Amino acid sequence: MSKIKEYRLGDMILQYLTDDEGHTGLRMLPADCPVREEYEKKAAIDSLVQVKISGDVCQGGYAQGNTMRGSESTMRLRFENQAFRQEKEEQIIETVLWDDRGYEAVHRVRHQKGDPFVTMDVTYRNLSHQPVMLELLSSFSITGISPYLPSDCSGGIRVHRLQSRWSQEGRLLTQTLEELQLEPSWGMGAVRCERFGQVGSMPVNHYFPFLAVEDTKTGVFWGAQLVHPASWQMEIYRKDENIAVSGGLADREFGHWRKLVEPREEFSSPRAIVTVAKTDSIDLLTHRLTEACARSADQGPGAEQELPIIFNEYCTTWGCPSHKNIQEILGAIDGKGFDYFVIDCGWFKADGVPWDISMGDYLPSETLFPEGLGRTVEAIHEKGMKAGIWFEIENVGPASDAWQKTEHLLHLDGHVITTAARRFWNMNDPWVKEYLRDRVIGTLKKYSFDYMKIDYNDTIGIGCDGAESPGEGLRRNMQATMEFLDEIKREIPGIILENCASGGHRLEPGFMAACSMASFSDAHECVEIPIIAANLHRAILPRQSQIWSVIRKDDSPKRIVYSVASTFLGRMCISGDVTDLTAEQWSFIDQGIAFYRKIAPVIKRGQTFRYGPEVKEIRHPKGWQAVARVGENQEAFALIHTFGGDFPEVIELPLPESAPDQIEQIYSDVPLDVEIRDRKLYCRMEDNWRALAVYLKGDLE
Repeated sequence: MSKIKEYRLGDMILQYLTDDEGHTGLRMLPADCPVREEYEKKAAIDSLVQVKISGDVCQGGYAQGNTMRGSESTMRLRFENQAFRQEKEEQIIETVLWDDRGYEAVHRVRHQKGDPFVTMDVTYRNLSHQPVMLELLSSFSITGISPYLPSDCSGGIRVHRLQSRWSQEGRLLTQTLEELQLEPSWGMGAVRCERFGQVGSMPVNHYFPFLAVEDTKTGVFWGAQLVHPASWQMEIYRKDENIAVSGGLADREFGHWRKLVEPREEFSSPRAIVTVAKTDSIDLLTHRLTEACARSADQGPGAEQELPIIFNEYCTTWGCPSHKNIQEILGAIDGKGFDYFVIDCGWFKADGVPWDISMGDYLPSETLFPEGLGRTVEAIHEKGMKAGIWFEIENVGPASDAWQKTEHLLHLDGHVITTAARRFWNMNDPWVKEYLRDRVIGTLKKYSFDYMKIDYNDTIGIGCDGAESPGEGLRRNMQATMEFLDEIKREIPGIILENCASGGHRLEPGFMAACSMASFSDAHECVEIPIIAANLHRAILPRQSQIWSVIRKDDSPKRIVYSVASTFLGRMCISGDVTDLTAEQWSFIDQGIAFYRKIAPVIKRGQTFRYGPEVKEIRHPKGWQAVARVGENQEAFALIHTFGGDFPEVIELPLPESAPDQIEQIYSDVPLDVEIRDRKLYCRMEDNWRALAVYLKGDLE
């Protein structure tokens, strides 16, 4: 093994390695943690491009059904050339691999000055005279984990993944390599691979497209996220003493994907966000990855930059908004500091028909809005708020006329794809595109909406007809959805888009970059809200995580503060019985809104630190949780929630080194004993199901 080239990109080192046959691998290291002693490992070069062509020989070692890596298609790729160029603030490395049958793979790394990550993708070019059918194409593949440990890294590697279920998004799953049965065999001839991911149009419906691998003895983490709204996969692979990680489109075995590339044509994989760092915390590693969305958020609508507060009427009207009840709500919240008012689902439903089987036609109800929907939007604007509206643009319900337009809906094996209450538009159909321009963009323009909540409440599954494979049909359909989002933003400059998919089923970097914020979950008024909200700091920017606080007329001050304080972990959204609250109840909401305004700059830019025992039962949590977030300009805040069961009489939080240590303001329902001594925050929380928020400010001089 020899080194082709080494590059320093920010605080990361990229090393391109090759063997005598020209196989080429990519190793990433932290710049502040060079390899001082190169352990001799029984390991072959693992290619930085993983590809499988239909008809080529599969790898042996019992690989089939477990992985498509390491096939003849990959082994035929040999190093051809490499180019480095600088374009303004961006550095680009292109590595060309060549298959002598006339196939070229271009592996691309991009790095913007100051970023703690790189992006990677692969373009596969067919320069032969025959079509080629791809069954696997990786976006990234990193080898050489971990060069700091001898032989097979026994006992030294942990794998981190983020799990997701409906209303339980973002749970961290940590396992050792040994627990995953990824130790090499005694003969090093059998493939070991953990391939995982998600199949369908909800890319966060089991796992987030995220993977981190930790060298526990050296403190080095490797991490990656995939930017893809459809089926995806990640793999942790080994056959010998080397460990490699890769990811990209879900392959033929996992995601029913094949792609035909005609002569002189090419196909590119989705982007991957990849990083490496020496750190003592998974949260510091995930912060490096989530920063990939900071630039698009900064370049988003100007109205978003101060993290405005949202009122959404869904948990007030439960899918039956009307001009009358919205007028009542506006009267109750007038002057309370809300910036956006969102009309949620049901504004289109026919008399006596539930909203959740009616979507698709999107004609405003004349019964609910007798003066026209425009009059309601005017009423919202008159109160100084931006007006938002709900759409489920890609799906149709059985009570809609759209349900019967089967020639324009997605099919699989010739049958309309149908779930219990959803069918799906063919987003590539010109008729559908024009229909959505009229019913969606036309409605937004006609009534002067400033904000659109884009919901999505079922999944297509493995894919659809109309392409070489169901997986490719799905990829194309989701690509058309992303293009439609771009069209909305072009047609209505400055519009705020909210990414919702039954809450958090689309919290992947592509959707997050396309939208201003996202519904963090459908856990609207559950006790687990602060747990989910804190978990999501590892997956998305808090400034883009819309967290709901649903206030009920019988809520105690303690319950109100518990709920409102949860929104400090992201974007504040209020709903509930606001027309029936007492002055005392409103006083605690008002205090929470004022506190949120004060800490908004820290939510927008900061680093999160977590404390407390692992919460093992999310539905019935026990113990306590604390989050400290440290921002710029000597500002920070700490947020503590107690749950059921026992917790310490005095909760103790060591302040991060960068945090100020002066208490500026406290938010709680009752006076609590809180102090800072020797850079530790001490608090007596007194009882279960209570929240406390502490705003910290330092001396700026």
